[in-house]
Amino acid sequence: MNLKETDLPGIGKKFVIQARSGDKLTIIIHDDGRRELYHFDHDDPDDSVSMVTLDDDEARYVSAIVGGVTYKPTALENIEVALGDLIIEWYKLEPNYKAIGHTIGELKIRQRSGATIIAVIEKNHKKHINPGPDLMLTADAMVVVLGERLHQQQIRQILLNGSG
Repeated sequence: MNLKETDLPGIGKKFVIQARSGDKLTIIIHDDGRRELYHFDHDDPDDSVSMVTLDDDEARYVSAIVGGVTYKPTALENIEVALGDLIIEWYKLEPNYKAIGHTIGELKIRQRSGATIIAVIEKNHKKHINPGPDLMLTADAMVVVLGERLHQQQIRQILLNGSG
């Protein structure tokens, strides 16, 4: 996920979110508490396909729903119990990530982060389950990582910045 935040003097604040799915969402929070949500077309990221306006109470209620406060899917409850402090995260290797073109071994993923790459799914959908150190990371691949929260933060930096 990519997030850009912009101050809108006299209006409020604007957040542009580029989701891993490719969806683009813009949220404008007005100084009076209103929220405007814009969803954009995949094929034309400048073309808004829908817009919703919420007042402050509505926005807070929707955020609780989306955040899982009001309902937590059973599958997630079971995973959290089974894994304890361990978290599974999915990272899409955007073309600007410095880890692209390097192997898992070259990046010393496990030694530097404490996390384990449990799968890599390439852009062409080729799957590498429990990949070894010789697997080279490629652009637009999805990297599935198991680790604690601190490990996840560290691996995110390694994927973004490479070995340097």
